[in-house]
Amino acid sequence: MKLILMTTPNFFIEEHQILTALFDEGLDILHIRKPHTEPVYSERLLSLIPEEFRKRIMVHDHYYLKNEYKLKGIHLNPRNNPPEKFKGTTSCSVTTLDDARQLRKSVDYMILSPATPETGTIQSGVDEALFEQYSKEKVVDSKLMYMGGASLENIGAIKSAGFGGAVLYGCIWNRFDLHSSDDFKDVTGYFRKIRKNC
Repeated sequence: MKLILMTTPNFFIEEHQILTALFDEGLDILHIRKPHTEPVYSERLLSLIPEEFRKRIMVHDHYYLKNEYKLKGIHLNPRNNPPEKFKGTTSCSVTTLDDARQLRKSVDYMILSPATPETGTIQSGVDEALFEQYSKEKVVDSKLMYMGGASLENIGAIKSAGFGGAVLYGCIWNRFDLHSSDDFKDVTGYFRKIRKNC
């Protein structure tokens, strides 16, 4: 099962060091999601990440960075249209299994952030009853990555449900205080435990 990390929306000084350390620990894919930011900041971040890891990076904006930095691919979103004649990996976000069924042939993989049907709000956490429903509907497979509170405590349930990967966010970034931390051993140590369990 793949481990994918979504960046914070803001840039910070130690970011490239943490990302490089996580790649060293076995991070499969990094999604750089920095909405409404100038491309120069993404360029700077990418230039600080060793070239060997760039082929594992997906960008959510400024798609020209894919070719310029030899990245893995692009994440399609409502803010941007894919470039014409794009060659490379594509991903997109979905909130329902119906979306996943409709989009599965047009992208290489999808990130599922389940939405509550009544309110449309994204669920946080792992609902094993929901996973059982997904299993019955036979949509969960290697092309569907789960995002929604993935952590060490529930990585096993995500794997057992048959997802192709888990997207990490809060469980990683909540272990580092952008304003006062300069040590990220807790981040890498926690990631290492997740890697061992999937």
